[in-house]
Amino acid sequence: MECSVFVPSHITGFFQIIENFDPLKKGSKGAGVVMDKGVITHVKTSKIENKLDITINGKKDNYNDLITRKTVELLKDTYFFDIGLKIEHEIQVPIGCGFGTSASCSLGAALGVSQLLKLPLSFNQIAAVAHHAEVSLGTGLGDLIAETSGGIVMRLKEGPPGFGKINHVISKPLYVISKTLGEMDTSSIIQDPQHQKKINITGSGMLNKLLMDPRPERFMQLSYEFAKETSLISEEVKELVDFLNFETLGASMAMLGNTAFALSEIPETGLEDAMISRIDFCGCKFIEI
Repeated sequence: MECSVFVPSHITGFFQIIENFDPLKKGSKGAGVVMDKGVITHVKTSKIENKLDITINGKKDNYNDLITRKTVELLKDTYFFDIGLKIEHEIQVPIGCGFGTSASCSLGAALGVSQLLKLPLSFNQIAAVAHHAEVSLGTGLGDLIAETSGGIVMRLKEGPPGFGKINHVISKPLYVISKTLGEMDTSSIIQDPQHQKKINITGSGMLNKLLMDPRPERFMQLSYEFAKETSLISEEVKELVDFLNFETLGASMAMLGNTAFALSEIPETGLEDAMISRIDFCGCKFIEI
């Protein structure tokens, strides 16, 4: 038996961290854009009981498979299945660079395993398990709920679907142009008190500003303001952002990654080695391979 799931990637433009001991109430508010490149997850059963075999882009990856293992552990804690599983992630975007791949892997695994094993879970319950895994490991705070819906997403209340609350910036189909210069350790920033304080002070009020003027251009303006005022943007990424600002609707830094991104009306850029994708308006879905 096999089940395949596509979960889009997500870039956050600005955010605020919301702490809580309850993982369902912990997360972030903010805004970001969902892309049509993401993670395809294949879940299969195996003949060896309790064996969990995970590959990422065809290879073993003991660091980046942690989120998938945590997700399966949380499902097992409640439903006590002992069937062996093989989970394969095909990741179409750079890992650890601000594209929300940990949330994509976690949600893809949770949906695939739940569907394959016929677990008695609703969509919101499955998404809550994936969100729990994310915040427990510190790999992300708000990508998951955006990836369930698609579009330019405003996260008005922290948490997974069913607890969190979202709205959308209305947008015609646009392209997302991005270029990454390397990884950034998300947990080292979102779990650091000094970074948290600066992020939350800077991000305060930005959602209201976007709600008052919900246009893609305003989203990008606020994102760039956030990147500069938090001092999270490096000089190298700023150079890319400044270049993209001249030819697009606006550019900024992906939170959190050494990545520049921009929204554009055309799938063209003078930036070498850039990745071009479209805004995804559908969110996660089961697929046939």
